[in-house]
Amino acid sequence: MLLNNIALFLQIVERGSLTAAGREAGLSSTTVSERLAALEAHFGVVLLNRTTRAISLTEEGRTLVEGAKQVLGEIEDLETRIRFGAQTLSGPIRISAPSDLGQAVVSAEINAFLAEHPAISVELFLSDGYVDIVGEGFDIALRFGTVTDSTLRVRSLGRHRRIVCAAPIYLEKHGTPNKPVDLKNHNCLNMRFGMNLDNVWRFGPGTVQQIVTVRGDRVSNDGAQVRRWCLEGHGIALKSELDVGSDIEAGRLIEVLADYPSPLTPLQMLFPPGRAQPRRVRALAERLTARFQDAAQSAQQSD
Repeated sequence: MLLNNIALFLQIVERGSLTAAGREAGLSSTTVSERLAALEAHFGVVLLNRTTRAISLTEEGRTLVEGAKQVLGEIEDLETRIRFGAQTLSGPIRISAPSDLGQAVVSAEINAFLAEHPAISVELFLSDGYVDIVGEGFDIALRFGTVTDSTLRVRSLGRHRRIVCAAPIYLEKHGTPNKPVDLKNHNCLNMRFGMNLDNVWRFGPGTVQQIVTVRGDRVSNDGAQVRRWCLEGHGIALKSELDVGSDIEAGRLIEVLADYPSPLTPLQMLFPPGRAQPRRVRALAERLTARFQDAAQSAQQSD
């Protein structure tokens, strides 16, 4: 019963409420509340701070999430190996990725991975904002830039180019910028990360860096939306090659200012604290690592 209550506790954390967890587990809210209370009584601590609008993990709750995912994952792996053989992988994986990267690259890799491992299920959460990897129960998270949370385990997926690009229809109408300062006369499509507006664009080559503060009539906190605006011809965007590489190859977007490359941006794979991931998580992580590191090597060779 203890393991069942721990599994239910993880569902509460991942779904964000007792009601949602109960609905998924086929239990009443009263039963979920009683089983959570029994779990807290067993450990002698409060695991969740609960209000009428939200729940949040206590420090003890975060510790349980970290350990429970590992323990339950190992039990599930053991059951799979006994029932179906050592080579079979099964069970759920929760992954978080930036919106555009998730749609442009990660989704296709997941499709191929599931075709090889049909007993696995994947929940892909797309967001360009902050994600509490432990609190929200993710097995893997992908993020651009430097990681500031020292408690997470980090795997580098290389450094990738960011490309200034626009749709042919925009360039036909407004002209093509020839140097970075020309962007001041163009409509630039910007991303917002929380309170920070990504409107300061940096350019090379080499150690001679040019910095341009750009302006435009469209801002979004969703990278996929910025890419859609760009494809529709509304302006110029600064996007990762991973997001728009296929659009440029197909001619839907055109790279501009290629002689002034932006600094390479690191891509990181993040894991919650703990000793090891279940085999299914390791298998997907290795697949994604190979995909992105190959792209990073190509970017560095062309830099």
